[in-house]
Amino acid sequence: MNPQAERAGLDVPVLIVGGSLVGLSTSLFLGRLGVRHTLVERHAGTSVHPRGRGNNVRTMELLRVAGVERDVRGAAATLAGNHGILQAPSLVGDAGEWLFKEIDPGGGLARFSPSSWCLCSQNDLEPVLREHAEKLGGDVRFGTELMSFDADSDGVTAVVRSRETDRRTTVRAAYLVAADGPRSPVRERLGIGQSGPGDLFHNVSVTFRSRRLAEVVGERRFIVCYLTRPGADGALLPVDNREQWVFHAPWHPEHGEALEEFTDERCADHIRRAVGDDTLDVEVTGRAPWHAAQRVARSYRSGRVLLAGDSAHEMSPTGAFGSNTGIQDAHNLAWKLAAVLGGWAGEGLLDTYDAERRPIAEATSARAADRSAEHSHPGFTPPPAVGGGRRSGLLGVALGYRYPRGAVVGTDPAAPVVPETLDLTGEPGSRAPHLWVRHRNERVSTLDLHECCLVLLSDADAGGAWHEAALRLAEGTSVPLTPYRLGTGPGADLVVEDGVRWTERYGTTPEGAVLVRPDGFVAWRSPGAAEDAEATLRQTLRKVLALP
Repeated sequence: MNPQAERAGLDVPVLIVGGSLVGLSTSLFLGRLGVRHTLVERHAGTSVHPRGRGNNVRTMELLRVAGVERDVRGAAATLAGNHGILQAPSLVGDAGEWLFKEIDPGGGLARFSPSSWCLCSQNDLEPVLREHAEKLGGDVRFGTELMSFDADSDGVTAVVRSRETDRRTTVRAAYLVAADGPRSPVRERLGIGQSGPGDLFHNVSVTFRSRRLAEVVGERRFIVCYLTRPGADGALLPVDNREQWVFHAPWHPEHGEALEEFTDERCADHIRRAVGDDTLDVEVTGRAPWHAAQRVARSYRSGRVLLAGDSAHEMSPTGAFGSNTGIQDAHNLAWKLAAVLGGWAGEGLLDTYDAERRPIAEATSARAADRSAEHSHPGFTPPPAVGGGRRSGLLGVALGYRYPRGAVVGTDPAAPVVPETLDLTGEPGSRAPHLWVRHRNERVSTLDLHECCLVLLSDADAGGAWHEAALRLAEGTSVPLTPYRLGTGPGADLVVEDGVRWTERYGTTPEGAVLVRPDGFVAWRSPGAAEDAEATLRQTLRKVLALP
């Protein structure tokens, strides 16, 4: 950008405030959809502290479709062999138990997804997201902070400042996405309140170097080990399985304990006692406080401003629900912004962002707190309401959540957003089932078809009424709609592998059809034929996309 343009200001469809995992993901997803945007982040670069490492299967599906999964797994190669969570009084000897030893025992996840979990720390993941976002044309500005903003009915006018040069730039954007963290100045400026119990517990994250610790750990390749010795409890996480480690030590500011009390000597002594080896070499290389909380914004939208990630919700870190929920916020919001800005959806589509994602955050944050209680997370004394009772498994929360309300047709508005069992059978509001198919002689997942358009699935041997109706609507309207016929014969656009009946997996019949949104969620499903397929489909699109 030339200096004259800089002085004159900047006009973009979307301004993203915050350049951590969620802000960078928003940039990536908008870039994939061809939406011009500018991202500002006050810090000079991406995260340098190992944290937020668990990327669940749904997040990896999104990164797969966005063309990033391979690079993320490359960045995560060091910890590719680490699985499970260990709880032990110390690491000396064999005492302790595995809370779980494998994330996907028996490989059953392959039936549900083309992807799998990935252990990639935030400091390794963020550079990958940034690189891809910038390659897609994202205007990503680190070392740049938001000074002020004013929203009106047509957009947002913001002033941003380079922290290096002090140059101020006026940015005019149609929409502002606030991914500016749990203390979000944007949310506070808007006066959006929060619900939930608030702070849960506090830890100090200590990075350290120890060459002998790998010998003590031995062959126990865990994601995290909760060490439970009284007075020396904490959570140990490997960074490279050799000499780089992270230890989360309990911190109690509510009892007057100051952060300054966590000296190198105190931290090193605490780690030695927790591990169970008083002679262990420990070189502290960094400290960072963090706060576990359970809060959800009372609204994700205020006119032209939308909240995403930690600005919208805070969760206990156990299970890595917070970062994954934030990245999935970004994906849900990106296609809706693209649709509204592209003129093929009504403004009301953006209201469904709150209707869909806020209930997910409320349910997931409660599950995260329960999981911290189940794992006896160091420093956490759960209140009586937390833990116990029936609850969904980790996979059900990560992959089985659904949208009873929002940009969907034919759902039960009273249904739970996180069912007790994982049931991906094509029900409207749920993530569309994964099937391996051949498309133009290439093996792909049905999930790979969803990103830039809505997709209509129908049977290749059922007469083609739904397929032809979708073709006419795609040609006669601005809505990007791609129809596919599934089957095994020569008329199939998608040839289903292994003799699987796609209609059974999607909960319909050969005469029916399924409409899937760009984010891979089922928008609508017809169990059979319609008297007027085109009229039915047109009306459905109007409801889903909030068109007049």
